[in-house]
Amino acid sequence: MKVHADPGTILDLIEAFRRSKAMFTAVRLGVFDKLEGEPRTSDQLATELKVNAGALRRLLNGCVGLRLLRRDGEEYHNTPAASRYLVSTSPDTLAGYIRYSDASLYVLWSHLDDAVREGTNRWAQTFGSRDGLFDHYFRDEAAAASFLGGMHGFGQISSRVIVRAFDLGRFHHLVDLGGATGHLAIAACEAYPNLQARVLDLAPVERFARPYIDASPVQDRVQFVPGDFFTQELPKGDLYALGRILHDWDEAKITGLLKKISQSLEPGGGLLIVESLLNEDQSGPVHTLMQDLNMLVCTDGRERTAAEYRDLLQAAGFSEVRFHRTGLPLDAILAIR
Repeated sequence: MKVHADPGTILDLIEAFRRSKAMFTAVRLGVFDKLEGEPRTSDQLATELKVNAGALRRLLNGCVGLRLLRRDGEEYHNTPAASRYLVSTSPDTLAGYIRYSDASLYVLWSHLDDAVREGTNRWAQTFGSRDGLFDHYFRDEAAAASFLGGMHGFGQISSRVIVRAFDLGRFHHLVDLGGATGHLAIAACEAYPNLQARVLDLAPVERFARPYIDASPVQDRVQFVPGDFFTQELPKGDLYALGRILHDWDEAKITGLLKKISQSLEPGGGLLIVESLLNEDQSGPVHTLMQDLNMLVCTDGRERTAAEYRDLLQAAGFSEVRFHRTGLPLDAILAIR
């Protein structure tokens, strides 16, 4: 006897990539940027973007169906969500992350089957080079700006919640390791008036980070420090942060880093970790499971459970480890030396 099963889930997954690619393409073509100034017809927009008018109209109608655009007669308008997250000049934009997803992740994921067969990332297969993720994204000015802008937009969705997940008021000197544009350090200084922060990242990152730091209301308390936290001595602080760093690397690499941080702290010092936590039975959340597959095709790392992080941190010399699930893409871990 056949058991009735709704095909809805399967059908939805079959076409899920189509919805993503429609949004990716509209962002890449500049649709939302153009429409933010004023509404336009498909013919007007096609002329400005130098694309086929009939094909563009079909893409615009698809974006209406996805609730990214609305149509008033023959004119198309951005929805509030598109204005906030898809327009490149918005302070909350995710356009950089979308371009990064379109140009790199979308292609890498097409080789997921080979990643599963071999258990290794797909950089050489996809881009013809064994250079890793960070070499690829810093290959030129445009790639670096797009990647760092994407990380900024995605990171700040959670940063303001992460820094309030635990009471960090007793700390005075934050060092954000690999802090990129400084969104976490900025959020922390906004939340804690007595906190001073330093963002440590590679020297080429500074020119991209500086506009974000200078535009923040706490610019006088956030300093950029060029450096490599894997190879150089760490600046002194009583609170270190690692935002989406540990999931990029295997256990051997992060074990050394965690021990280095622990040895740099005085007793009572802390480490704030920002990652997406897997359930202990690895049954979810779905976005973390998908991010785990993303790390498979992109890096040598993976997502981990709270218990796995606790074991790594205790082995590195941290005595107290606390976790906070935010309900957002990223969760918070606080470890005390």
